[in-house]
Amino acid sequence: MIDYEGDKDKIYSINGRGEAFADVLARRLNRRGLLKSAAAASALAVTGPRLVPAPAAAQGTPTAGAAVGKLAFAPISLDEGSELVVAEGHRATAFLRWGEPLFADAPDFDPEAQTPESQAKQFGYNCDWMGFFPLPQGSDASDHGLLVVNHEYTNPELMFPGYLSPNPEYSPPASDDAPPDVPEFLTNPTQEIVDTELEAHGLSVVEIRRDETGEWQIVRDSEYNRRLTATTPMEATGPAAGTDLLKTSADATGTRISGTLNNCAGGVTPWGTVVTGEENFQQYFANLGQLAEDDPIRVAHDRFGIEEGSSERRWEEFHDRFDLTKEPNEPFRYGWGVEFDPYDPESVPKKRTALGRAKHEGHTSFVAPGGQVAIYSGDDERFEYAYKFVTTGSYDENDRAANMDLLDEGTLYVAKFNEDGTGEWLPLVAGEGELTEANGFPTQAEVVVNARFAADAVGATKMDRPEDFETNPVTGKVYLVCTNNSRRQLEETDAANPRPQNLGGHIIEITETGDDHAATTFNWEIFILAGDPAQGSTHFAGFDTDEVSPIASPDNITFDVDGNLWISTDGLGNTLAGNDGLFVVPTEGEERGFVRQFFSSVPGAEVSGPVFTPDNTSLFASIQHPAEGSSYEEPTIRWPDGGDAPVRPSVVVIQAADATARVGTGGAV
Repeated sequence: MIDYEGDKDKIYSINGRGEAFADVLARRLNRRGLLKSAAAASALAVTGPRLVPAPAAAQGTPTAGAAVGKLAFAPISLDEGSELVVAEGHRATAFLRWGEPLFADAPDFDPEAQTPESQAKQFGYNCDWMGFFPLPQGSDASDHGLLVVNHEYTNPELMFPGYLSPNPEYSPPASDDAPPDVPEFLTNPTQEIVDTELEAHGLSVVEIRRDETGEWQIVRDSEYNRRLTATTPMEATGPAAGTDLLKTSADATGTRISGTLNNCAGGVTPWGTVVTGEENFQQYFANLGQLAEDDPIRVAHDRFGIEEGSSERRWEEFHDRFDLTKEPNEPFRYGWGVEFDPYDPESVPKKRTALGRAKHEGHTSFVAPGGQVAIYSGDDERFEYAYKFVTTGSYDENDRAANMDLLDEGTLYVAKFNEDGTGEWLPLVAGEGELTEANGFPTQAEVVVNARFAADAVGATKMDRPEDFETNPVTGKVYLVCTNNSRRQLEETDAANPRPQNLGGHIIEITETGDDHAATTFNWEIFILAGDPAQGSTHFAGFDTDEVSPIASPDNITFDVDGNLWISTDGLGNTLAGNDGLFVVPTEGEERGFVRQFFSSVPGAEVSGPVFTPDNTSLFASIQHPAEGSSYEEPTIRWPDGGDAPVRPSVVVIQAADATARVGTGGAV
């Protein structure tokens, strides 16, 4: 996920009552003597904390008989080149490109003749999270399945010829530090461009099959292939469905929503559905400043950073729903976890409002011993929160239909990290504690719509961009990725954020009490403090920092069948000299913390959404926004096709040279 600077140098989310996570961690490190007192003299003078192991109570119990896979590849070095680089013995191939036709009647991709109608039948833009769903349904097939892919946002300047034009009023600033008076380029959206962008958002469901040579192919005439876009009819369910805040002139019921926007990290439920997260939805809306300053609706939208004037995309000029002067409630209809069934192309996607409204990431799920299902999600913004939702009902592995609405009833929690390595899941329930009618929470609808304010009220811990949130299938431990936070000051540092100006990011390991994912308490430890080990402010689960690969800005994560953690990065180049990539690290055993770089992407791109086939012989990853910062006419690269072709965000598939061997660990399945 790209780190949008939508707040324009304002911090929207530090005005609540929640305690800064940095405060907690700093006290914890200071108490253990792990933070040098000299750090106060400089925001950069923070040591690489030599963290002690978690207390015995925090150590999870590995699955009986589980083996920790031994990684078997030589790590690559950071690379700034314009080609993909992968560990020796493996190959990385561009597989699904933006504009790829997905249906028998879909037109071939023509960058000079794009239309909303053609894009609605083609693979969308800026691929992000992915899920692999075996075919037939219920099997563990690894050579045939559905690939479900999020399309987070669009880069119209890279998609459409002539979208940018020189600004005749522009003149270079007097110095490098001075901002220009006017932008260097003008944007030229049209109705057709904007409508095409709407169809390039959302998700793609694509049937894929691996042939006898190990090559993956698209099944273009599949009954399963589907596009969900920013115009696909969807339904709101749960406590906010039908509330006045969700009603608009186009939908008096507050339940019928047009499309999904800015889909970033997602997850797969135990019953085989997708929960995709709507993240930076604020960028699509405009004219917040036209609402009265004391209007609660304005206050709520301001927390998410909606523009006071025109939006950068200018969609409000073509569609009233993006103009707050005409539809002030429309933003409340986004920022949700959206569930749909990839095996049923006729299913109506449902915005599960019980999960709370935020800049959603994650949605990994785990079945608790009592049968309840826990869904973990992060709110990806500086100084925001980490959440868990626990269903009221229990998962029935023998009755798929009985599970289809489990996510409409349950308890939403927000995390509080204590300095002693313990933590609490604080319930966000209307009528409990501070969440009273007098404080603005008369019903659960107000709680979930304004989950950030509810989390403020209960005193949750503010985090450094809590992003992906995944559960280790071998140990049951939960891993929370905090991508970075350049705005955390020294006095705000904490035990899980021991560094000010946290450009490197970090990963936190959580062990639920009693290995019960429905528990309301947990233990936590820092697993990785990312960055350049040579600079001394890093930690890799206690492993020798001289041996690990440099890594920064961890973003999405996944696990292989042995419980090794695979990390994709977004923004590594802001800290280290290299393109974003894929890294892998054991979570248990003698190599716990031994981070190794496995893959390097291309300039301007982040790597996101890594996912394995069940047998781990294929690893899919998204190469999102390659060449970002340039233009259609003059892209910095023309990946993946070269020549005169436009740059195209694409899914790559990584396999061992022997397609029957497991990626990263080698050996036959």
